[in-house]
This record gives sequence, C-alpha cells and structure tokens, in this order.
Amino acid sequence: MANPPPDLSFEGIARAAGFTRIAGVDEVGRGPLAGPVMACAVILDPDCIPPGIADSKALTAARRRALFALIPQVAQVGYGMATVAEIEDINILAASHLAMTRALADLPQPPDFALIDGNRLPPALSCPARTIVKGDTRSLSIAAASIMAKVWRDDWMVGLAQQHPGYGWERNAGYPTREHHEGLKCHGVSPHHRRTFAPIHKMLWQEKNQTP
Repeated sequence: MANPPPDLSFEGIARAAGFTRIAGVDEVGRGPLAGPVMACAVILDPDCIPPGIADSKALTAARRRALFALIPQVAQVGYGMATVAEIEDINILAASHLAMTRALADLPQPPDFALIDGNRLPPALSCPARTIVKGDTRSLSIAAASIMAKVWRDDWMVGLAQQHPGYGWERNAGYPTREHHEGLKCHGVSPHHRRTFAPIHKMLWQEKNQTP
C-alpha cells in the first residue's frame, strides 16, 4: 500500500501550540563527492498551498521545476549553503546543519518554529524546533523545502559542470556515479571535490605515494 502524501499535520500541531510562522527545513547534498551542501527553509501559507507538493525524489524533473518556480510566489523561502571548505573543516553532518541554520536565517521573516528533516536538530537554532524522520514524505513544509533545495543545488552543479567538464555533474550532481568515477580517473581531483570523503582521499593518497 502506498504511503499517504505529506500533509499539514505537524504544522497543525505547532499551530495549536501557538506558533504561526512554521518553517519546514531540508537539505540536499550530503552524499556527493563534489559541491556544496545546500538547504532551504519554507514557510507555507496554509490557505495557498501549491498542488502536487511531495518529496522531491518522488516527482518528475519537470514537476520539480514547475514547483520551484511556483513555491516562492506563494510562500516564504530561505536559502543556505555550506561550502566544500566548510564540509572538509567541520564534517558533512555539521555542514548540513550549518546550511539549515543559514536557510532559516535567510527567511524574509524569522520563523517561530521549525520542522527539521532527519533525526538530529542543528545546534543553536534561533527558534524552537522538532525533527521528523523522513519529513519530506510526511510534512508539506519540509517537502516544499526539499524541492527548493534539490532544484537549487542541481542548477548549481550544472554551473560547476560548465567550469569543470568531464565529471558529468550536470547529470549526477556530484554523486559517485560510474561517469563521475571515470571523470576522476581522466581529469583528477577538482577544487570542488570533497577531499575528506573516502574515494577522493584515497585517490589523493595514492597519487602522493606513487613511486616515481
């Protein structure tokens, strides 16, 4: 039996507790070997919900693109990013949380409650919050944030692919596909690769220790 679509149940619980500006937050880009990790925060208007919002992974690219254009017209959206340098410096989990915190701070109006996808809250949030495991399949606000973050990052990686062709980032968004691994063999490690991630770290170590 198919899972029910995301709804406003969690937002309703927060609203019943007296909160009014409830932001859903999701990140994308924890698994890739290259590129930043990016997050979005979305405060939906409960009286104006775009139809068809769902977990970004369950939507076609065309539907994601249409919602990416529509959601900012009817909702408040904040954007946050953590760079490759920050990922290498503080680790991917902490960088993901940093991107989420920045997305919340970027909202036009500060939220008074946040619904965070996952099972761990970012530290030092500026408002009360709760985590929701698989939140992008359960909360409409988090699902909207997942759409915004995915399309934003996919477009970002297309831009990086134009600067650094040969890795297929315009198709794989930096994830460790066969095409990406072949590109690494042909072109080596780019400035946008995450050097602390095992495949990249191993490649650099092997290069460093090759006998002349």
